[in-house]
Amino acid sequence: MTALIKQNIATITAQIRSWEQQYQRQPLAVTLMAVSKTRNATEVRAAYDAGLRCIGENYLQEAQQKIAELADLPDLQWHFIGPLQSNKSRAVAEQFSWIHSVDRPKLAKRLAEQRPASLVPLNVCLQLNISGEQSKSGCSLADLPNLAATVAELPGLCLRGLMVIPKASEDPAEQRQVFAEATAVFHDLQSRYSTVDTLSMGMSGDIEAAVAEGTTMVRVGTAIFGARS
Repeated sequence: MTALIKQNIATITAQIRSWEQQYQRQPLAVTLMAVSKTRNATEVRAAYDAGLRCIGENYLQEAQQKIAELADLPDLQWHFIGPLQSNKSRAVAEQFSWIHSVDRPKLAKRLAEQRPASLVPLNVCLQLNISGEQSKSGCSLADLPNLAATVAELPGLCLRGLMVIPKASEDPAEQRQVFAEATAVFHDLQSRYSTVDTLSMGMSGDIEAAVAEGTTMVRVGTAIFGARS
């Protein structure tokens, strides 16, 4: 399993570098994050040994166990990417480097209050519900300016960018259209806040479209670790 994970990471990384060139992106513009929900610490360590430093987790309790088991890897960056209830925010504020799923001012304020002063500010991506799906988390486009302003003003937080999970589609043209819309929003955010540099979009099924349209970080689970049982 460890060897397969390393091979998968090498394959995906090579594809991303090729797409950067094909779509006239800057070399190394895109960071590969390993999404390790339901995976164990040994599998995460294999991803680390293959050169990855960004690990994305959706489930808090599961993530905390892995964070403890992998405490010997100090340069591992833990990214919380799942929906977060406000009453569970303290653990993310204390144990993670990033959160990609801030979608309301209340959550942002709790994270800021709970971030230990001894740590660097928590890196925040605002989750935008780009496709307007009722079943998905994320703020609306109309609510985004207020949310961004709130996060930017809070001590203990650093506004880094946007995270989007568009409606599932296997049509590359449709994927690119939605990603292009998200990139336009991201560029507008960049023009307003000097700390914004991260567009977290693209997963196993739409990496190429995301790279083509401007992502800076892709969140990949299945293509690295294989299908979940």
